[in-house]
Amino acid sequence: MRAAIYARYSSEQQREASIADQIEICTRYARRHGWTIVATYTDSAASGASRFRPGYQRLLTDLDRGGFDAVLVEALDRFGRKLADIADLHDRCAFAGIKLHAVNVGEIGAMHIGMLGTMAQLYLSDLREKTWRGQLGRALQGKLPGGKAYAYNIVTETTGERRINDAEAAIVHRIFAEFAAGRSPRAIAKQLNAENVPGPGGRPWGDTTIRGQAERGTGILNNALYIGRLEWNRCSYVKDPRTGKRVARPNPPERWETAEIPYLRIIGEV
Repeated sequence: MRAAIYARYSSEQQREASIADQIEICTRYARRHGWTIVATYTDSAASGASRFRPGYQRLLTDLDRGGFDAVLVEALDRFGRKLADIADLHDRCAFAGIKLHAVNVGEIGAMHIGMLGTMAQLYLSDLREKTWRGQLGRALQGKLPGGKAYAYNIVTETTGERRINDAEAAIVHRIFAEFAAGRSPRAIAKQLNAENVPGPGGRPWGDTTIRGQAERGTGILNNALYIGRLEWNRCSYVKDPRTGKRVARPNPPERWETAEIPYLRIIGEV
């Protein structure tokens, strides 16, 4: 029987070697059963929460082409952690006459889909809650649960410690002063680019970088951190099941979490 292998690991906290380990385990399983490996599909640092992974999408595309008779994976949750996605894969394989096998359970049937798929989705939900709780704990301690903000340097990534970048803080001062004097975000951005001042992440300045969206607290002018106040949970992020992309939805103010961080203040109250 001709078999295809699918291997995935979910985050940068896991080793790249995890892919090689999974392929080795699957290859040994195939050898014991007298199968021939004819294709391998992989996804590195790809969450199982979304089916929109390059390797997985190639696997789905090839299912109907008759190139293999079985799909082999180390464990069912490598295919994904959403029950609907795993059930869909099972149905498509059944229609194409392709067997699904996991090293840890053997051939995958409807019972495995129901039980293991549910467990995988519960794990994903639990992980989401734990991540949110950990970020809340950081926010309440005045530490930054998110990524790097312009005008701050990362001191310790794991604990959310930041310190002011004096050179970039001077640019923040300038932006607020010029905006208060009546200059538009577009004009400010154009002048900064003309002076070759690097924007956030080293990118050119745009008017949206400066003005952002007030309801989401984005952009230089809306970032409360510059007055020494951390505002967290202003938005919730959900994945569009049609595209796998995250969509931001503003939360009502009563759901925001705030903390005063005076040592990160760059400008006075405005």
